[in-house]
Amino acid sequence: MDLQRIVSGFIVGLGLIVILLMPNILVTAILFAIIALIAVNEYLSAISKVCKPIKWVAYLSCIIVAVINYIPEQYTNLVLMGTVPTILLILFAQVIATDMKTTFKDMAYTFLGICYIPGFMMFLTLINAMENGKFLLVYVFLAAWGTDTFAYCIGKRLGKHKFSKVSPKKSIEGCIAGTVSAIVLMLLYTLILNKNLSINYSYWIIGITALVLSLIGQIGDFAASCIKRYVDVKDYSNLLPGHGGMLDRIDSVLFIAPFAYILFTMI
Repeated sequence: MDLQRIVSGFIVGLGLIVILLMPNILVTAILFAIIALIAVNEYLSAISKVCKPIKWVAYLSCIIVAVINYIPEQYTNLVLMGTVPTILLILFAQVIATDMKTTFKDMAYTFLGICYIPGFMMFLTLINAMENGKFLLVYVFLAAWGTDTFAYCIGKRLGKHKFSKVSPKKSIEGCIAGTVSAIVLMLLYTLILNKNLSINYSYWIIGITALVLSLIGQIGDFAASCIKRYVDVKDYSNLLPGHGGMLDRIDSVLFIAPFAYILFTMI
């Protein structure tokens, strides 16, 4: 299993490098939309054990990930503000049109998935379009996967105090080690950027940002585990042996993305 995890992680890493090397923002956005579509499909398959999700609305919502940067700037806020009520309107219309054969529960679970996956993934596209966006995206993945990797490795060997029943294999020692490691990785990455490029990011600000994003990412990881426990599945799929599905791999990235965008716009 550890070998599978390493191989799958290597493949995912190569995929990330390809995405980051894409010079065209639209191509990157489309790749993110495809990832969102895969994750949405996994989520819908999982919750299908407890409800009948409105799949077509969830699938269509992934389009926002690809097109958000191509909406005229003066209309972006209006589109973002109007998206949530429009999706709710469509979902309620589905309930009404089916004479409540589509239930409120079906609608609510579908809406949660839309907000959780394409709604959060959209911010990766927005970060990518920022000045030095490619470099900023690396911070997101370092915070998420750096935390996850070291929390897993160190927690597996030294973890003695369990963190939560939501995810019994996670330990307090692992969570702390993951956060510390993410901070170190992000500071080292900042050192490389500052030394080799015309960038001058504050180490203090990056350190604080790393702390915040790492903690948020771990909450995102637990959130995904909450859903899996509720629907009684171990992984969202077996797409990535040793890791589970696409959603298992990006759960912390999704939670980090909107907060990273807010922090990056401030710094």
